[in-house]
Amino acid sequence: MTVALHWLLLLSILLGVWSVPIDHNVKPKEAVPQEPKQEESVDTGLYYDRYLREVIEVLETDPHFREKLQTANTEDIKNGRLSKELDLVGHNVRTRLDELKRQEVSRLRMLLKAKLDSTNTHNMQIDHASLLKQFEHLDPHNQNTFEAKDLELLISTATKDLESYDAERHEEFKRYEMLKEHERREYLKSLDEEKREKEEKRLEELKEKHRQHPKVNAPGSVAQLREVWEETDGLDPQEFNPKTFFKLHDTNGDGVLDEQELEALFTKELEKVYDPKNEEDDMMEMEEERLRMREHVMKNVDTNHDRLVSLEEFLKSTEKKEFNSAKEWETLDDTKPVYSEAELQKFEVELQEKELELGRRAASLQHEQELLKERGKALEAQRKEYQQAVMEMSQRQKDIQAVEGQPPPGPNNELQFQQGLKKLEEGANPPISQDVGAEAKNNLPVEPPQNLPLHTL
Repeated sequence: MTVALHWLLLLSILLGVWSVPIDHNVKPKEAVPQEPKQEESVDTGLYYDRYLREVIEVLETDPHFREKLQTANTEDIKNGRLSKELDLVGHNVRTRLDELKRQEVSRLRMLLKAKLDSTNTHNMQIDHASLLKQFEHLDPHNQNTFEAKDLELLISTATKDLESYDAERHEEFKRYEMLKEHERREYLKSLDEEKREKEEKRLEELKEKHRQHPKVNAPGSVAQLREVWEETDGLDPQEFNPKTFFKLHDTNGDGVLDEQELEALFTKELEKVYDPKNEEDDMMEMEEERLRMREHVMKNVDTNHDRLVSLEEFLKSTEKKEFNSAKEWETLDDTKPVYSEAELQKFEVELQEKELELGRRAASLQHEQELLKERGKALEAQRKEYQQAVMEMSQRQKDIQAVEGQPPPGPNNELQFQQGLKKLEEGANPPISQDVGAEAKNNLPVEPPQNLPLHTL
């Protein structure tokens, strides 16, 4: 595999993506087929991590593009000349890349909209084309198809971002250490003199206990590699062979040691200093130590600065004087603090300003909450007044209906007709008084008429 392929695959290596190189001169061997190794996916921390990962995976499926990588050099890739080969890849690959770009543009639009909504500017007219220009990893002028310009921008942007990745990790660790020291000082200030002396003594004992660890071999030295050879690989340290060691730890078989494979070699050394079960051992410091070890090896071994260690580079490093006579590794406890007192004071001022700002925002939110409570009380009082007014109006209506002789409304304002119907029934069938009955009885004839026909009798 060429250096150019190594360089481009650096992007995929950091993403946990790898593939076997093409070698047209090697005849297939009759061997038992082995399942491909599944590597753990590593998030680069880039905001376009998924897009970068998927583009690389799709490009690796095209035989023509991979073959061109065999003859390309690092400058061809960096300068974008390799991107022109995109025009010759298969139609299905181009179609898939177009789809990936449209998905990425849609995702960025959603992010922009969410950001604008959060700043209460969602009613403004949005020019998505202009806003997309702030994203350097794609061509904003063409939002539908993946072209050579997109590949060139993606490679250049990812390269620039990944080169500053380690620096950002160091800066993040520095801020972590300053925050830890700030909290320690504030905690001690909160104690009375007697308790503060006891706590300071306890913390100093923990720090001293952390310093008492076995000797740490310099990463990349013969002592460190022999230790891995013996304890991890289970081999005789007297039979140490650099070439065999390299092949054993090139776990994905791509012919180079990438950053993850190198960092795995330092586990034994780190275990001498850090134990997650110990109170005095900080796992964040362990990861910073791992990063320092990897950078040390890369500085001394990676001669072409492609962030990969080839077999040739590795073997040359074993011929150096430092390889056999390296000094003991100085851990973070042995070196100067990662920050100065001036940086800590500036950091504390920034913290204080942020705390004041948060306090002002909290007070503002508290005031708004009190206003909302008062508003709620006023609305509740107004609701009760409206209810009382409705009840009074309903009572007045009942009183008016009673005066006018109308039946009062029922509980649900329906009319009551029972009494009215009773009155109507009484009017249609009035009761017969005794006097009227007696008078009618006296008016009846005593004897029936004599001259009536017989058939009427």
